[in-house]
Amino acid sequence: MKKALKILLLLVFVVSLSACAKNNSQETKQEETKKEDTNKVEIKKEENKEENFAERKGTLTTNVDLSKYDKGKSVKLWLPIPQDSEYQKISNVKVDLDEAHAKQQQTTDKLGNKMLYVEWDNEATDRKVSLSFDDERKEIKRGELTEKEDQAKKDELKEFLQPHSMMPVDGKVKELADKITEGKTTDLDKVKAIYDWTIANMNRDESVKGCGTGEVEKLLDMPQGKCTDIHSVFVALCRASGVPAREIFGVRMSKKASDDMTKGQHCWSEFYLQGQGWIKADPGDVLKAVLKQNLDKSDEKTKELADYYWGGMDSLRVALTTGRDLTLEPKQDDKPLNNFGYPYAEVEGKALDYYNPADFEYNIKFEEAK
Repeated sequence: MKKALKILLLLVFVVSLSACAKNNSQETKQEETKKEDTNKVEIKKEENKEENFAERKGTLTTNVDLSKYDKGKSVKLWLPIPQDSEYQKISNVKVDLDEAHAKQQQTTDKLGNKMLYVEWDNEATDRKVSLSFDDERKEIKRGELTEKEDQAKKDELKEFLQPHSMMPVDGKVKELADKITEGKTTDLDKVKAIYDWTIANMNRDESVKGCGTGEVEKLLDMPQGKCTDIHSVFVALCRASGVPAREIFGVRMSKKASDDMTKGQHCWSEFYLQGQGWIKADPGDVLKAVLKQNLDKSDEKTKELADYYWGGMDSLRVALTTGRDLTLEPKQDDKPLNNFGYPYAEVEGKALDYYNPADFEYNIKFEEAK
């Protein structure tokens, strides 16, 4: 009996030791898993931190080849050239062109948009040109937005209150603007209400060609499109509310060291805040993130992006031009240009389709600064 009791106690002791060892092993594994998860989070945070790019430096090169058109045809080309600003430094602008049968000049239109103009003579068969520049772009972080009455300056900005062929500022546009801004007494409060409305009521549509055309009245009936569409509505509502606003047309810089940015065009907005100057806004990139990241508009991430792009902006872009219904310098033969965010060319006085590679052969390459 005593022997059996001893054996039983020994078995209980062994089982207890085994259970303790198992528990310790499980706890160790849990601790290791927890540490791994923590490390993953920290690594992800670090990756995100790196992707913010407080500044981005690189070279953008646009290569155009219009050699496919027969000898004897009139061929002209205009390429946008970016300019310095508070957040953008442009340097080392270079043009590679065989001038045996071509002439070039750098010109500026009435809105201050700078461009390269190239015209080939009737003997030309090789019509290739490359335009490159270095860009150093800083991230914009919103500071305190304050408003100070400056009527004299506002009078100078009447150009940015006007309608254009795609953007009326009266009729139903004005009616909607008044509804959105009802009860708002300052320009800042009016624009913030318009910004919030744009994000809440518009959506990005990937089926739209390029950046969209920005036909505001159609967009109010069907509020979806790409960046030019979204920002045309935003700017129209600002102007209809008496706040100077404009679209900025540009191209993105890649997060990669080397990349093809031929389809990297982007449009964003600026509104004029009296006493402070032009303030950035990009509801288009908020709505792009909603679509691409499968976000709900009520998600915390969406709210964070909406807050960031209200007065703030990433460094992964180059501002090229502004304005709609543009007359280039020298004047193009075809109709006024809807916007100048893409290369523009004419053959025999007719505009080429910059969305169609068979018509208009070009590419845009990005190389990170070494």
